[in-house]
Amino acid sequence: MTVHAAHEALTAWQDWLTYEKRASKATRTAYLHDVSLALGFFSRHFGGDLPLEALGDLKLADFRSWLAHETNRAEKAARLHPGSRHTQDGHARSRARRISALRAFYRYLEKEHRITNPALALLRNPRMKTRLPRPLTPEAARMAPDGIADQTINNGFALRDAALFTLLYGAGLRISEGLALNVGDIERISDDILFVTGKGGKERAVPVLPQVRQALERWLAVHPAPHAGAPLFCGVRGGRLNPGVAQRAMRQWRMSEGLPDSATPHALRHAFASHLLQNGADLRTIQELLGHASLSSTQIYTLADEHHLMEVWQKAHPRADR
Repeated sequence: MTVHAAHEALTAWQDWLTYEKRASKATRTAYLHDVSLALGFFSRHFGGDLPLEALGDLKLADFRSWLAHETNRAEKAARLHPGSRHTQDGHARSRARRISALRAFYRYLEKEHRITNPALALLRNPRMKTRLPRPLTPEAARMAPDGIADQTINNGFALRDAALFTLLYGAGLRISEGLALNVGDIERISDDILFVTGKGGKERAVPVLPQVRQALERWLAVHPAPHAGAPLFCGVRGGRLNPGVAQRAMRQWRMSEGLPDSATPHALRHAFASHLLQNGADLRTIQELLGHASLSSTQIYTLADEHHLMEVWQKAHPRADR
Protein backbone atom coordinates (compact mmCIF):
# COMPACT_ATOMS: atom_id res chain seq x y z
CA MET A 1 0.00 0.00 0.00
CA THR A 2 1.43 3.37 -1.08
CA VAL A 3 1.05 5.97 1.69
CA HIS A 4 1.17 9.69 0.98
CA ALA A 5 -0.78 11.32 3.83
CA ALA A 6 -0.90 11.07 7.61
CA HIS A 7 -4.42 9.62 7.70
CA GLU A 8 -3.37 6.93 5.22
CA ALA A 9 -0.45 6.05 7.47
CA LEU A 10 -2.86 5.68 10.37
CA THR A 11 -5.00 3.23 8.38
CA ALA A 12 -1.93 1.25 7.34
CA TRP A 13 -0.73 1.20 10.95
CA GLN A 14 -4.06 -0.26 12.05
CA ASP A 15 -3.57 -3.17 9.64
CA TRP A 16 0.04 -3.57 10.75
CA LEU A 17 -0.98 -3.71 14.43
CA THR A 18 -3.62 -6.30 13.64
CA TYR A 19 -1.79 -8.65 11.29
CA GLU A 20 1.93 -8.07 11.87
CA LYS A 21 2.17 -7.02 15.51
CA ARG A 22 -0.88 -9.08 16.52
CA ALA A 23 -1.69 -6.51 19.18
CA SER A 24 -4.76 -7.06 21.34
CA LYS A 25 -8.02 -5.37 20.41
CA ALA A 26 -7.79 -3.17 23.54
CA THR A 27 -4.27 -2.02 22.63
CA ARG A 28 -5.27 -1.27 19.04
CA THR A 29 -8.34 0.68 20.15
CA ALA A 30 -6.39 2.78 22.67
CA TYR A 31 -3.49 3.50 20.31
CA LEU A 32 -5.67 4.39 17.34
CA HIS A 33 -7.91 6.61 19.46
CA ASP A 34 -5.00 8.66 20.80
CA VAL A 35 -3.07 8.94 17.52
CA SER A 36 -6.19 9.86 15.54
CA LEU A 37 -6.82 12.67 18.06
CA ALA A 38 -3.23 13.83 17.60
CA LEU A 39 -3.39 13.80 13.81
CA GLY A 40 -6.72 15.62 13.92
CA PHE A 41 -5.20 18.30 16.12
CA PHE A 42 -2.15 18.71 13.87
CA SER A 43 -4.35 18.87 10.75
CA ARG A 44 -6.43 21.68 12.25
CA HIS A 45 -3.32 23.41 13.51
CA PHE A 46 -1.67 23.40 10.07
CA GLY A 47 -4.84 23.90 8.04
CA GLY A 48 -5.32 20.55 6.36
CA ASP A 49 -4.34 16.89 6.27
CA LEU A 50 -0.60 16.47 6.69
CA PRO A 51 1.53 14.83 4.01
CA LEU A 52 3.47 11.87 5.32
CA GLU A 53 6.79 13.74 5.28
CA ALA A 54 5.36 16.46 7.54
CA LEU A 55 5.10 13.98 10.41
CA GLY A 56 8.88 14.01 10.54
CA ASP A 57 8.96 17.82 10.70
CA LEU A 58 6.70 18.33 13.73
CA LYS A 59 8.43 20.21 16.54
CA LEU A 60 8.53 19.50 20.26
CA ALA A 61 6.22 22.50 20.73
CA ASP A 62 3.66 20.86 18.42
CA PHE A 63 3.57 17.68 20.48
CA ARG A 64 3.37 19.67 23.71
CA SER A 65 0.54 21.78 22.32
CA TRP A 66 -1.48 18.68 21.54
CA LEU A 67 -0.92 17.18 24.99
CA ALA A 68 -1.89 20.48 26.63
CA HIS A 69 -5.01 20.66 24.46
CA GLU A 70 -6.12 17.18 25.55
CA THR A 71 -5.41 17.93 29.22
CA ASN A 72 -7.41 21.16 29.05
CA ARG A 73 -10.25 19.30 27.39
CA ALA A 74 -10.29 16.68 30.16
CA GLU A 75 -10.15 19.33 32.89
CA LYS A 76 -13.06 21.19 31.29
CA ALA A 77 -15.08 17.97 31.24
CA ALA A 78 -14.25 17.45 34.92
CA ARG A 79 -15.56 20.93 35.78
CA LEU A 80 -18.78 20.26 33.89
CA HIS A 81 -19.23 16.92 35.65
CA PRO A 82 -17.98 17.34 39.25
CA GLY A 83 -18.83 13.76 40.17
CA SER A 84 -16.50 12.26 37.57
CA ARG A 85 -13.26 10.54 38.55
CA HIS A 86 -10.86 13.05 37.01
CA THR A 87 -7.75 13.34 39.20
CA GLN A 88 -4.22 14.64 38.75
CA ASP A 89 -2.96 11.06 38.67
CA GLY A 90 -5.62 10.22 36.10
CA HIS A 91 -4.51 13.12 33.89
CA ALA A 92 -0.89 11.97 34.24
CA ARG A 93 -1.80 8.44 33.19
CA SER A 94 -3.71 9.75 30.19
CA ARG A 95 -0.72 11.86 29.15
CA ALA A 96 1.62 8.87 29.51
CA ARG A 97 -0.72 6.71 27.42
CA ARG A 98 -0.84 9.35 24.66
CA ILE A 99 2.94 9.65 24.58
CA SER A 100 3.23 5.86 24.43
CA ALA A 101 0.77 5.70 21.53
CA LEU A 102 2.62 8.41 19.59
CA ARG A 103 5.95 6.69 20.09
CA ALA A 104 4.51 3.38 18.92
CA PHE A 105 3.14 5.11 15.81
CA TYR A 106 6.49 6.71 15.04
CA ARG A 107 8.31 3.41 15.52
CA TYR A 108 6.04 2.04 12.82
CA LEU A 109 6.68 5.09 10.59
CA GLU A 110 10.42 4.60 10.94
CA LYS A 111 10.25 0.88 10.24
CA GLU A 112 7.85 0.97 7.30
CA HIS A 113 8.18 4.48 5.81
CA ARG A 114 11.57 5.77 7.01
CA ILE A 115 9.95 8.73 8.80
CA THR A 116 11.72 9.76 11.99
CA ASN A 117 11.18 12.59 14.43
CA PRO A 118 13.81 13.17 17.14
CA ALA A 119 11.61 15.73 18.90
CA LEU A 120 9.38 12.95 20.20
CA ALA A 121 12.23 11.55 22.31
CA LEU A 122 12.36 14.86 24.20
CA LEU A 123 8.81 14.45 25.55
CA ARG A 124 9.03 13.50 29.21
CA ASN A 125 6.67 10.99 30.77
CA PRO A 126 4.80 12.38 33.79
CA ARG A 127 5.35 11.00 37.27
CA MET A 128 2.55 8.73 38.40
CA LYS A 129 1.58 6.95 41.56
CA THR A 130 2.23 3.23 41.45
CA ARG A 131 -1.06 1.38 41.28
CA LEU A 132 -0.85 -1.66 43.47
CA PRO A 133 -2.85 -4.77 42.60
CA ARG A 134 -5.79 -5.50 44.88
CA PRO A 135 -6.16 -9.28 45.00
CA LEU A 136 -8.94 -11.20 46.67
CA THR A 137 -8.17 -12.90 49.96
CA PRO A 138 -7.51 -16.65 49.76
CA GLU A 139 -10.92 -17.30 51.30
CA ALA A 140 -12.77 -15.06 48.82
CA ALA A 141 -10.82 -16.48 45.86
CA ARG A 142 -11.75 -20.03 46.85
CA MET A 143 -15.40 -19.06 47.38
CA ALA A 144 -15.80 -17.14 44.11
CA PRO A 145 -16.30 -19.97 41.55
CA ASP A 146 -19.02 -21.80 43.49
CA GLY A 147 -20.56 -18.55 44.73
CA ILE A 148 -20.87 -17.20 41.19
CA ALA A 149 -22.15 -20.53 39.87
CA ASP A 150 -24.86 -20.65 42.56
CA GLN A 151 -26.37 -17.49 41.09
CA THR A 152 -26.80 -19.10 37.66
CA ILE A 153 -30.29 -20.51 37.06
CA ASN A 154 -29.28 -22.89 34.26
CA ASN A 155 -27.44 -25.83 35.84
CA GLY A 156 -25.27 -26.39 32.76
CA PHE A 157 -24.10 -22.80 32.64
CA ALA A 158 -23.55 -22.89 36.39
CA LEU A 159 -20.91 -25.56 35.67
CA ARG A 160 -19.51 -23.28 32.97
CA ASP A 161 -19.16 -20.36 35.38
CA ALA A 162 -17.62 -22.57 38.05
CA ALA A 163 -15.07 -23.88 35.53
CA LEU A 164 -14.23 -20.42 34.18
CA PHE A 165 -13.58 -18.78 37.55
CA THR A 166 -11.78 -21.84 38.90
CA LEU A 167 -9.48 -21.62 35.87
CA LEU A 168 -8.86 -17.87 36.28
CA TYR A 169 -7.74 -18.29 39.89
CA GLY A 170 -6.13 -21.72 39.52
CA ALA A 171 -4.00 -20.78 36.50
CA GLY A 172 -3.71 -16.98 36.83
CA LEU A 173 -5.22 -16.26 33.43
CA ARG A 174 -6.49 -12.97 32.12
CA ILE A 175 -10.20 -13.23 31.39
CA SER A 176 -9.46 -12.65 27.69
CA GLU A 177 -7.07 -15.62 27.73
CA GLY A 178 -9.61 -17.89 29.37
CA LEU A 179 -12.42 -16.94 27.03
CA ALA A 180 -10.16 -17.37 23.96
CA LEU A 181 -9.66 -21.07 24.70
CA ASN A 182 -11.30 -23.73 22.56
CA VAL A 183 -12.45 -27.19 23.58
CA GLY A 184 -9.48 -28.64 21.68
CA ASP A 185 -7.05 -26.72 23.91
CA ILE A 186 -8.35 -28.65 26.91
CA GLU A 187 -8.32 -31.96 25.06
CA ARG A 188 -4.64 -31.39 24.26
CA ILE A 189 -3.59 -30.92 27.89
CA SER A 190 -0.53 -33.11 28.42
CA ASP A 191 1.20 -33.80 31.74
CA ASP A 192 -1.22 -31.34 33.34
CA ILE A 193 0.14 -28.48 31.22
CA LEU A 194 -2.15 -26.13 29.31
CA PHE A 195 -0.79 -23.85 26.57
CA VAL A 196 -2.30 -20.36 26.63
CA THR A 197 -1.90 -17.55 24.11
CA GLY A 198 -1.35 -14.23 25.88
CA LYS A 199 -0.56 -10.66 24.89
CA GLY A 200 1.20 -10.19 21.59
CA GLY A 201 0.34 -13.73 20.54
CA LYS A 202 2.95 -15.17 22.93
CA GLU A 203 2.26 -18.72 24.07
CA ARG A 204 3.07 -19.90 27.58
CA ALA A 205 2.63 -23.11 29.53
CA VAL A 206 0.57 -23.09 32.72
CA PRO A 207 0.04 -26.04 35.08
CA VAL A 208 -3.50 -27.31 35.53
CA LEU A 209 -4.33 -28.21 39.12
CA PRO A 210 -6.53 -31.27 39.77
CA GLN A 211 -9.38 -29.04 41.03
CA VAL A 212 -9.19 -26.97 37.84
CA ARG A 213 -9.20 -30.04 35.60
CA GLN A 214 -12.17 -31.53 37.47
CA ALA A 215 -14.16 -28.30 37.07
CA LEU A 216 -13.36 -28.22 33.35
CA GLU A 217 -14.36 -31.87 32.90
CA ARG A 218 -17.68 -31.31 34.67
CA TRP A 219 -18.42 -28.44 32.29
CA LEU A 220 -17.30 -30.36 29.18
CA ALA A 221 -19.67 -33.18 30.12
CA VAL A 222 -22.64 -30.83 29.53
CA HIS A 223 -21.06 -28.54 26.90
CA PRO A 224 -23.65 -28.04 24.12
CA ALA A 225 -21.15 -28.56 21.27
CA PRO A 226 -17.91 -30.09 22.57
CA HIS A 227 -16.00 -30.37 19.27
CA ALA A 228 -12.36 -29.29 19.15
CA GLY A 229 -12.93 -25.98 17.36
CA ALA A 230 -15.79 -24.84 19.58
CA PRO A 231 -15.29 -22.10 22.19
CA LEU A 232 -14.55 -23.68 25.54
CA PHE A 233 -16.76 -21.14 27.30
CA CYS A 234 -19.83 -20.42 25.21
CA GLY A 235 -22.91 -18.28 25.69
CA VAL A 236 -26.55 -19.30 25.42
CA ARG A 237 -26.44 -19.03 21.61
CA GLY A 238 -23.32 -21.13 21.29
CA GLY A 239 -20.89 -18.32 20.45
CA ARG A 240 -17.86 -17.38 22.52
CA LEU A 241 -18.85 -16.04 25.92
CA ASN A 242 -18.78 -12.25 26.09
CA PRO A 243 -16.43 -10.99 28.83
CA GLY A 244 -19.15 -8.57 29.94
CA VAL A 245 -21.34 -11.54 30.93
CA ALA A 246 -18.59 -12.97 33.14
CA GLN A 247 -17.82 -9.56 34.63
CA ARG A 248 -21.48 -8.98 35.41
CA ALA A 249 -21.78 -12.37 37.10
CA MET A 250 -18.84 -11.60 39.37
CA ARG A 251 -20.19 -8.11 40.07
CA GLN A 252 -23.49 -9.59 41.26
CA TRP A 253 -21.65 -12.06 43.48
CA ARG A 254 -19.36 -9.47 45.05
CA MET A 255 -22.33 -7.26 45.83
CA SER A 256 -24.09 -10.14 47.57
CA GLU A 257 -20.92 -10.83 49.59
CA GLY A 258 -20.29 -7.17 50.42
CA LEU A 259 -16.91 -7.16 48.66
CA PRO A 260 -15.33 -3.99 47.20
CA ASP A 261 -15.50 -2.93 43.55
CA SER A 262 -11.93 -4.19 43.11
CA ALA A 263 -13.26 -7.78 43.28
CA THR A 264 -13.25 -8.34 39.51
CA PRO A 265 -12.22 -11.32 37.35
CA HIS A 266 -8.76 -9.74 37.05
CA ALA A 267 -8.49 -9.70 40.85
CA LEU A 268 -8.42 -13.52 40.66
CA ARG A 269 -5.25 -13.25 38.56
CA HIS A 270 -3.81 -10.87 41.16
CA ALA A 271 -4.81 -13.35 43.86
CA PHE A 272 -3.08 -16.18 42.01
CA ALA A 273 0.20 -14.24 41.93
CA SER A 274 -0.05 -12.84 45.46
CA HIS A 275 -0.90 -16.18 47.07
CA LEU A 276 1.96 -17.91 45.26
CA LEU A 277 4.34 -15.22 46.52
CA GLN A 278 3.03 -15.50 50.06
CA ASN A 279 3.66 -19.24 49.98
CA GLY A 280 7.27 -18.98 48.88
CA ALA A 281 7.21 -18.95 45.07
CA ASP A 282 10.02 -16.92 43.48
CA LEU A 283 9.33 -13.94 41.26
CA ARG A 284 10.86 -15.47 38.13
CA THR A 285 8.48 -18.43 38.32
CA ILE A 286 5.49 -16.15 38.87
CA GLN A 287 6.64 -14.01 35.93
CA GLU A 288 6.63 -17.07 33.65
CA LEU A 289 3.24 -18.24 34.89
CA LEU A 290 1.66 -14.81 34.37
CA GLY A 291 3.31 -14.27 31.00
CA HIS A 292 4.87 -10.94 31.97
CA ALA A 293 7.46 -9.72 29.48
CA SER A 294 9.32 -7.83 32.21
CA LEU A 295 10.11 -8.81 35.78
CA SER A 296 9.25 -5.26 36.87
CA SER A 297 5.59 -6.03 36.11
CA THR A 298 5.76 -8.96 38.53
CA GLN A 299 7.69 -7.15 41.25
CA ILE A 300 4.68 -4.96 41.98
CA TYR A 301 3.20 -7.87 43.94
CA THR A 302 6.01 -7.57 46.47
CA LEU A 303 5.07 -3.92 47.04
CA ALA A 304 1.43 -4.85 47.52
CA ASP A 305 2.21 -7.37 50.25
CA GLU A 306 3.98 -5.53 53.07
CA HIS A 307 3.09 -8.28 55.55
CA HIS A 308 4.92 -10.84 53.42
CA LEU A 309 7.93 -8.51 53.12
CA MET A 310 8.12 -8.19 56.90
CA GLU A 311 7.94 -11.97 57.34
CA VAL A 312 10.77 -12.49 54.84
CA TRP A 313 12.86 -9.81 56.55
CA GLN A 314 12.30 -11.33 60.00
CA LYS A 315 13.31 -14.79 58.78
CA ALA A 316 16.27 -13.72 56.66
CA HIS A 317 17.97 -10.81 58.45
CA PRO A 318 20.61 -11.89 61.02
CA ARG A 319 19.57 -9.24 63.52
CA ALA A 320 15.81 -9.37 63.03
CA ASP A 321 15.31 -11.20 66.35
CA ARG A 322 16.89 -8.42 68.39
